[in-house]
Amino acid sequence: MREYIKEHWQDFSDLLRIKTIAAQHIGIEETSTWVAQAFRNLGAKKVAVWDDQGGNPVVFAEFTGQSDKTILFYNHYDTQPAEPLDQWATDPFAVTVQDDHIFARGIGDDKGDLIFRLAWVKYHQERGDLPVNVKFYVEGEEEIGSSHVVQYTQAHQADLQADAVLWEGGAKNEAEKLAIVGGLRGIACLELTAVSADVDLHSSKASYAESAPWRLVKALNLLRDDQTSRILIPGIYDDVRSLTPAEQQQVATLDFDAAKVIAGEGLKRPLLTDTPRTDLTNQPTITINGITAGYQEEGVKTVLPRLATAKLDFRLAPDQDPQRIPDLVRAYLDQNGFTDIKVEYIVGQKGYRSDVNHPFVGLVCDTAREVYGPDGYQYVLNSFGAGPAYAFGDLLQLPVLGIGIGYAGSNVHGANENVRLTDALQAVEHLELVAQKFAQK
Repeated sequence: MREYIKEHWQDFSDLLRIKTIAAQHIGIEETSTWVAQAFRNLGAKKVAVWDDQGGNPVVFAEFTGQSDKTILFYNHYDTQPAEPLDQWATDPFAVTVQDDHIFARGIGDDKGDLIFRLAWVKYHQERGDLPVNVKFYVEGEEEIGSSHVVQYTQAHQADLQADAVLWEGGAKNEAEKLAIVGGLRGIACLELTAVSADVDLHSSKASYAESAPWRLVKALNLLRDDQTSRILIPGIYDDVRSLTPAEQQQVATLDFDAAKVIAGEGLKRPLLTDTPRTDLTNQPTITINGITAGYQEEGVKTVLPRLATAKLDFRLAPDQDPQRIPDLVRAYLDQNGFTDIKVEYIVGQKGYRSDVNHPFVGLVCDTAREVYGPDGYQYVLNSFGAGPAYAFGDLLQLPVLGIGIGYAGSNVHGANENVRLTDALQAVEHLELVAQKFAQK
């Protein structure tokens, strides 16, 4: 099978050549059409392009296997923008193979995982021996918040019935161990706005008039302890579920070398926590993603700005409700005299964590041991990033696990995004063993 996948993954590589940027409304129809046709060409039992719930289309496909077990694959066909283009050594919308590396926008997140899953299906379709029933849910809004995923999973719940979900992908970590990821953190994105006057003023009037940037900075300074990552907003930790003893054991095994992280990421300040493994897994964060205010062009403009905005994201523990966050921020600002600061909720997603004791978790870990070796993988309770796994885990009551083709140097979302072909082939070998063992359960 390995040689077949090595030869045939490029049968689907045209997907990488389509520029599909959800944030810029580029390539959505072309890409969803391509994906649907790829499923038809593979002889799927059913192919549907769902658009009944709004947003970008969801492509659904179903294949019949040789057992009564069903694996549901979640993937997305949209990608991040490629800019800044001058940081790329190759054309981001070409497929460049150099030695063992494949370069293209989306090869790591998430077109590449879909391509290798399609090649795996093709291998079995040609032989008529697909081990399990397979379903695909491929959406086009993941990179902009998956705002319609709950509506689609609810509306098409009957089609999505399965025994387990394999998430969009996964990667080897900095220690070259495959991270088997059992869920994702949640997220809430907000925008805070300060308005101090009807017009920008001459900066000499700072003697008596407060500017919007200063007002906003004062409000932001209330939200987090200035020495640690501890959030100061009352109530924000109330819905953080404590880790079980089994989960604590899993967290303790996570690879985290503080010195390597500091050096590798070029951090200029000390770490904000003494417990990074636990905090990454099960604690909320607050981040100022950007602040916009006043004159920032070349030269000097002595102005007292009337308007300032800040975009924030809150990374949330899997059980936290993102809808609570703007209300908590609003109440805290009001209590501290900042009733004039506007708080706008932009987008959010609830997190999800699979039951570490679920048999499918054990099966995926056992098969990883066979493919990657006893020290070649680790189980991660939930990704440190966000995604709409809750829409499948909560609604369908299924374990959701991420295994995939990436590695720590994949530069996902950045320039020169890439995967290593040997990793992708090894990931398909793991998928094959998962499917074969699952079919026997």
